Order: sequence, then structure tokens, then C-alpha cells
Amino acid sequence: MLNAFLQAVRPAVAGSVPAAKVSYRRAAVGGLDIFYRDAGPADAPVIVLLHGFPSSSHMFRDLIPALADRYRVIAPDYPGFGYSSAPAPEDFAYSFDALADVVETLLTDLGVNRYVLYMQDFGGPVGFRIAARHPERVTGLIVQNAVANLEGFAASAAGTFGPYWGDRNAETEKPVRGFLTAETTRFQYEHGSSARADHVSPDAWHHDQWLLDRPGNDRIQLELLYRYQDNVGAYPQWQAYLRAYQPKILVTWGDNDPFFTAAGRDLFKALVPATEVQSYDAGHFALETHGPEITAAIRTFLARVAPAA
Repeated sequence: MLNAFLQAVRPAVAGSVPAAKVSYRRAAVGGLDIFYRDAGPADAPVIVLLHGFPSSSHMFRDLIPALADRYRVIAPDYPGFGYSSAPAPEDFAYSFDALADVVETLLTDLGVNRYVLYMQDFGGPVGFRIAARHPERVTGLIVQNAVANLEGFAASAAGTFGPYWGDRNAETEKPVRGFLTAETTRFQYEHGSSARADHVSPDAWHHDQWLLDRPGNDRIQLELLYRYQDNVGAYPQWQAYLRAYQPKILVTWGDNDPFFTAAGRDLFKALVPATEVQSYDAGHFALETHGPEITAAIRTFLARVAPAA
């Protein structure tokens, strides 16, 4: 037991992991050009990294090489995000069902049919859809500040989105548009990270904002933020999946998240008692400040649920 633990954790110590080559690839999926980062041995157990809003696979730029010595790591950009195609809403029906379809098709086309899913923020609705559709393919779930219950929403977030979901018009859209500004993007990265403020790279939120500011991207994001209400409607289905299948789960949670609460974190252990929970004095993007600790936790978890040869 001790040897297995040391084997899992030792490579996460700074300087002990050889730099892994990351490939930057593109795939045709349903007429879209989907960008994804791919690293690690082709025959190794697979971990799929599903990014949040307003980020992209760029949020995993440090995590990917830290795992790729023993695992194959695949991190796609959803349509409308990162370097993937971003067709106008008239040309692609943006919804979380559609995002999940694209990721699922990409994995199928790559011949990947067993995987651990890492889900952060928007990655939760994408990943839970895939897991509920194909529970037999999922060897484990890693949840980092993503929710599957309404109680997991902070009151301020519910107050912003509730009116927009109930009656979408110019007035209810105004506060939601605030989520597309540079001020809010920076806030998402820096809020709750004061203990390690110097660990938050400004490259991260500048990169996200550059992508948000592309002409027409606001319409894509507003559509997805409107359709986020579909996820609320799907929470009972995802909770039923968790109860029925009892998947192996690691929760790595930034406790100072301004959008998702401890009630969202604690749901997973309530439904799946064997869930392992690791909490950090961090914000919404906990990887920015607690990357080494989260990496070590993930490697220990992967050694148990998806051991490499």
C-alpha cells in the first residue's frame, strides 16, 4: 500500500517528472474543426480534461504534462471556445447536449472507450451527460468546482441568471453580459486566491478574455449561459446516475468559489459515500494556485482507479 502511494505521489514532486511532449491536434467532428491537446502514451489509461467557462484546454496547460508520463491526457476545446470552430448560433445549435455530443464523438473517433473524466465548471454539464449516457465507459470522475444540484449555486449567481432564464430580454441580459467583461474574467481567477495571489498567472485570464472578445463570441456565450438552465433540469438525472452506479469520485474543490458553494461540493459524498474530497483555500480556478497539490491528489486517485501498466 505504501509503495503504491509513493509511486503515485513521487512524480508530482517538483522537478521529478520529465517534461512530456504535448501535441496540439485538430479533428473534424460533425463539420466542425475541434482543437484538442493530447499527451502521453497512446496505450495508457485515458483521462479527459473538460474545461470551464470562460476558459479552454489552456486551463490545463500545467496539469497535462504533470500527468502524461503515465497516462494519456486528452483536453478538447468545445465549439465556441479556445481554438475550435466557433460558428454563429444560426449555424450551430449551442447547448450542453451539443457540446457533450461533440466531445463524445471526438473520443469515439479517437478510439477511446474507457476514461476518467475531469470536470470543472462547464465541464460538469458536459461530463455528466457523457457519464450518464455511458456509465460503463467511465472509470472515475474528478470534480473540481462543478455542481449537480441547485443548492450548489451561490445566491448571487442565482439572482443573476434566474431572471434571464425566466424571461430572456435586453434588460435581463444586461447583468449576464457582465460575465463577458475583462473585469469579471479576472475576478473569476483572482477571487478567493489571496493566500497565493502571486500564483495566479495573468496569462490565464488575458488568454480567456482575448477569446471572449472575438467578434460574435458574445452571442455564443449568451446562448450557452441561457441554456445553462437545461442543466438544472438535468440534475435529478445526474443524481440518479450517481446513486445507481456509485462511480469512483475525487472532488478537488476551491472553497472560496464565488459561484459554487460547499453544498455543491458535499453533494457528491452524500450520494456516493466513498467519494474522496480534497478542499483548498482557493477560488473557482483552483488549479492556478494549488496545481501541485491537486496533481498529487489526481495521481493517487488514478493509480487506484486506472492504474498504468
